[in-house]
Amino acid sequence: MKNEVIDAVISPEEGRLEILSKAEVSKLLDTSQGGLYKVFRNCALAVLNCGSSMDDGKELLERYPSFAIRVVQEQRGIKLELKSAPAHAFVDGRMIKGIKEHLFAVLRDIIYVSDEIYKNSLFNLETSRGISDAVFHILRNANILRPMHNPNLVVCWGGHSISRKEYDYTKQVGHELGLRGFDICTGCGPGAMKGPMKGATIGHAKQRIKHGQYLGITEPGIIAAESPNPIVNDLVILPDIEKRLEAFVRTGHGIVVFPGGAGTAEEILYILGILLHPDNEAMPFPLIFSGPDSAGEYFEQIDKFIAGTLGPKARQRYRIIIDDPRQTAIEMEAGIHEVRAFRKSTGDAYYFNWLLQIDKVFQTPFVPTHENMKNLALHKNQETHVLAANLRRVFSGIVAGNVKDEGIRAVEQHGHFEIRGDAAIMELMDSLLASFVQQHRMKLPGKKYMPCYRIIQ
Repeated sequence: MKNEVIDAVISPEEGRLEILSKAEVSKLLDTSQGGLYKVFRNCALAVLNCGSSMDDGKELLERYPSFAIRVVQEQRGIKLELKSAPAHAFVDGRMIKGIKEHLFAVLRDIIYVSDEIYKNSLFNLETSRGISDAVFHILRNANILRPMHNPNLVVCWGGHSISRKEYDYTKQVGHELGLRGFDICTGCGPGAMKGPMKGATIGHAKQRIKHGQYLGITEPGIIAAESPNPIVNDLVILPDIEKRLEAFVRTGHGIVVFPGGAGTAEEILYILGILLHPDNEAMPFPLIFSGPDSAGEYFEQIDKFIAGTLGPKARQRYRIIIDDPRQTAIEMEAGIHEVRAFRKSTGDAYYFNWLLQIDKVFQTPFVPTHENMKNLALHKNQETHVLAANLRRVFSGIVAGNVKDEGIRAVEQHGHFEIRGDAAIMELMDSLLASFVQQHRMKLPGKKYMPCYRIIQ
């Protein structure tokens, strides 16, 4: 079936984007491997694919091979010229406003990260503090930090491939959070990322909250598989998965985890590893795992894996609430009140958690090559938070092999990722991953899942 496409020239909304310099435009026009064009084009195509039932970055790029995007600089500003863009991003020949906003957010972040972060001597990305500073400046440049607000941003994590019952449950939790005035932050895609935002919009409407924030945080490697959903009204693209995860935990005031697959397991291990750091022991950070009654088995498997790898101390940092959206919101509200009191007593900012200690092992970008996956240290002869970081990397690699263009191509070329480690840990991991496959959590419904990994004990 031939995909419908359209050509168009679009302008940013007033105040949405500063004028670009000629040098910046030249970088985007550079179609060589060394330029910004490739990453800009791929992220732009993902944004234009909003609403499509696709979770395969490689498939998306191959479906629209003729798509091209060009920055046109004029005396009065800039425009974007699109060739062979997905037609479903338009209504009667005019681009949907939300998609247009997302498209210029991509342009803003790709330019800013390249010029003001990576080529700026003020940011030492070899240090932990330098990386955190970079994350802060990217978020501030995107104008998503709200300094005059009390803590009220709830991060919702969960899978893009979930059942209808689980999706409806995420909406119910979002509704309860919206009724209590909470804003929502997710990975911006479909499924458990869209549901809480959708529910919160109704809760906000009932409470006559007119400026609710529905923040989507993504990165270039994952955006094609998890295109921003249409409810997102603030979108920011971090340069890699590690900075994306840091943005979640430094801007959010609490986290609700819904059922998901490998990506959700990665997120859980990331936040638990950080909270297990000795410097964060006294810091309140509400973390709730929640889902309908059908998700009970899923969270039992997650809980068993955490207990067997990270131990009882990790289990004390979260609470599991099954089939109770109202109680989930009540518990989150109580937890965020503690966060506010703690931030106030310590003088930490409400809008960015500077005091949270994030070890550099969680910040260093992990490239999931076959060699790196095989050499991960998956044993208990190390600090618990470091083990959590290495376990997180396993699931990050599986996500890459499942949905990211480069990861899919690497598996096609070199075969399965080999995952090696202590027998007890490998047995737990094999069991957890097998449950994800059995419950159809690795790919969208209707797609046959071909594993990208092999567990070797």
